[in-house]
Amino acid sequence: MYLTMIKSFILTLSILYFAPYSFLQAQSFDERFQDCLFKIIKTADKNKTLQQLEDDCEEKIAKEALGTEQLGVISKRMIKERQTAFDPYVITPHKMNYILPVTLTDNINQEAYDSFSNWAEHLSDAEAKFQISLKVPLTTGNVFNKGDQLFFGFTLESWWQLYTESISRPFRETNYQPEVFYFTPMDWHPFDTNSGVSFGFEHQSNGRSQLISRSWNRIYANFLFEKNNFALSFRPWYRIPEGDKATTLSATGDDNPDIDDYMGHFELGLAYDWRESYEISMKLRENFARHHGAIELGFTFPLWGKLRGYAQYFNGYGESLIDYNHKQQRIGIGFALTDIL
Repeated sequence: MYLTMIKSFILTLSILYFAPYSFLQAQSFDERFQDCLFKIIKTADKNKTLQQLEDDCEEKIAKEALGTEQLGVISKRMIKERQTAFDPYVITPHKMNYILPVTLTDNINQEAYDSFSNWAEHLSDAEAKFQISLKVPLTTGNVFNKGDQLFFGFTLESWWQLYTESISRPFRETNYQPEVFYFTPMDWHPFDTNSGVSFGFEHQSNGRSQLISRSWNRIYANFLFEKNNFALSFRPWYRIPEGDKATTLSATGDDNPDIDDYMGHFELGLAYDWRESYEISMKLRENFARHHGAIELGFTFPLWGKLRGYAQYFNGYGESLIDYNHKQQRIGIGFALTDIL
């Protein structure tokens, strides 16, 4: 029972977002893998290692499941994760995980805190930022379609006033984002891509009260494509309406009724694995009616050993929930714990 749960956990869909390799059920994969390995050993090049033979079988089975001759970067990542399927210490990432010890903004949001505390006049343009994002499967077999699965994901993103000793270095803003989503592959290969789609419900909140409380609930669809070293996602959403607040201090009601005006109604994500050492990513949001939106650019690069560097640039509205209607530019440098691809 325990090993089955671990295997299912490691074969989960990854952080931008999708994993064609998870189209296979753990039991059927093991049977086909053992059969493939038995056959390939008898005819294999004697110079190949056992690990190379195992990789060949995993790629062969994945290609058959996807109905394609070409695996993309997401599929290849999941094949690597397969090798740690029985390791109880491996946790599957959902979105990207990173730590930026230093970020600089050209316009820290003081206005949001003016009536709440004495923070406003002491806030520093320099702060630390980090994100932790994990997911676990809620099902192990097919639900409606071959290879589909239901997941629970959780993402925590935090902005830490690490360099403001005068106000005891508080966490200025922390956003909590639990979600439940269903993923299924699609037998559709436009321009020789592999594709999938997910549907989900997510809640996002900063866990605060009264004047600085921010939250919203969304349902979304996420259309996913990969080809060679390139991955793309298009995620439109619909915000679930909330009732109006009786007063600004009411605990119930909508904390931010105009959030759609600034956060838009969709997010476009792109990622490219360059030379298998560098990763370039972009996220784009836009509200065409209000002409409000945001762009986030990311770049990961090798440092030494398994440690990777990460640089991030943001421009626009809604970097965090407290900043949903606040425009700024921010640049940060730090370390990537997991890549997108």
